[in-house]
Amino acid sequence: MHNNSAVIIEGATVVFNERLETASLRIEDGRIAAIDGARDGADVIDGRGHLLAPAFVDIHGDAFERQVMPRPGTMLPIPAALLETDRQLAANGIATAYHALTLSWEPGLRSVETGYAIVRALDALGPRLTVDNRVQLRWETFCFEAIDLIREALAGPRRPSVAFNDHTSMVMLDPSVSLQERPFDLDPAFPVVDPQTPGFLDKMAERAKRAKIPATDMVALVAEMWTRRPQVLGAIEEVAALGQAAGAPMLSHDDSQIETRNFYRDRGARICEFPMNRRVAQAARDAGDFIVFGAPNATRGGSHLASIGAADMIREGLCDILASDYYYPAMLLGLTRLKADGVAPLHALWPLVAGNPARASGLEDRGVIEVGKRADLILVEWPDGAAPAVRRTWVAGRQAYCAVADGS
Repeated sequence: MHNNSAVIIEGATVVFNERLETASLRIEDGRIAAIDGARDGADVIDGRGHLLAPAFVDIHGDAFERQVMPRPGTMLPIPAALLETDRQLAANGIATAYHALTLSWEPGLRSVETGYAIVRALDALGPRLTVDNRVQLRWETFCFEAIDLIREALAGPRRPSVAFNDHTSMVMLDPSVSLQERPFDLDPAFPVVDPQTPGFLDKMAERAKRAKIPATDMVALVAEMWTRRPQVLGAIEEVAALGQAAGAPMLSHDDSQIETRNFYRDRGARICEFPMNRRVAQAARDAGDFIVFGAPNATRGGSHLASIGAADMIREGLCDILASDYYYPAMLLGLTRLKADGVAPLHALWPLVAGNPARASGLEDRGVIEVGKRADLILVEWPDGAAPAVRRTWVAGRQAYCAVADGS
């Protein structure tokens, strides 16, 4: 992925860890070789009037699903969908992406079979991809059939992350209890809905459409999966041990209780992804965990699920990372909104989308602009009072995207 010829990006406003400063950057052999160094015959790119920053590290993004299934129940060829996703990532300044690959007992898009196809397609497409495409194994804890795939992916060429996800319990939650305040998922007294009620059938309709089965069949399938509940703890222990043995970053998703966060931390999951309330986020902070919220949440000024707002969490020191979640452009747009709202200066916000997710994922070679670090960079046009736009993206020193009007 490295360029042999040296490149200098000259005169841009550079986002360093603690400041913004006009500087020139030399890229060579895939690394940042010098800051304000000699030209030495390098190719020069005029960065004046632009922002030069670390490229984004996306710890959780599932927008790729819209390329795989652009309409409910309509699946397209996976290699073509992943190539298109790769180009979208580069155009949005994302140099490292963890695709949130849901491994569920559902048929169709989120099935184990589709999971195998995506993991293997990414491996096969590796030389043709422009950015570092990885997977977040977003494992539905009731889906025991996915454990062999998790084992295979953890042994693959691009170390994935593992996210513990229990949407089965969320589906079965009695509607009188909010998702944000539901008990620990393995609590013996977990309040359960009656799956025979008409409201439950309506709730399953959209999920059934995605899986291309009748809603009544989806209800029956959910009820069948719920009978596995006594074996779920053992499955979690097995997957946690696999993740720890592989040195994979691990996350727990949508924690609603401190007990939930403690449970997964004890099993090696040191990333709290989308905590559902402040007390869980505070418990994660007190324990030194990384805390993730969605960049669309920051862009919109609040969560689409009526949960806590990312901006408030950043102000309170309870958010370390913003992820694209369901919309790749939100990585840059979220920073734009946060800067405009005075949440923090831009250099203090940038670690949320680059340095912090890189560290949380064990990728110490990227995410910051320092000599010797991997040259994952973006050049951003950002006129005062106007929307910013990514003009160039470099991944390990190679230009992965260019949108310059004069073609220079």
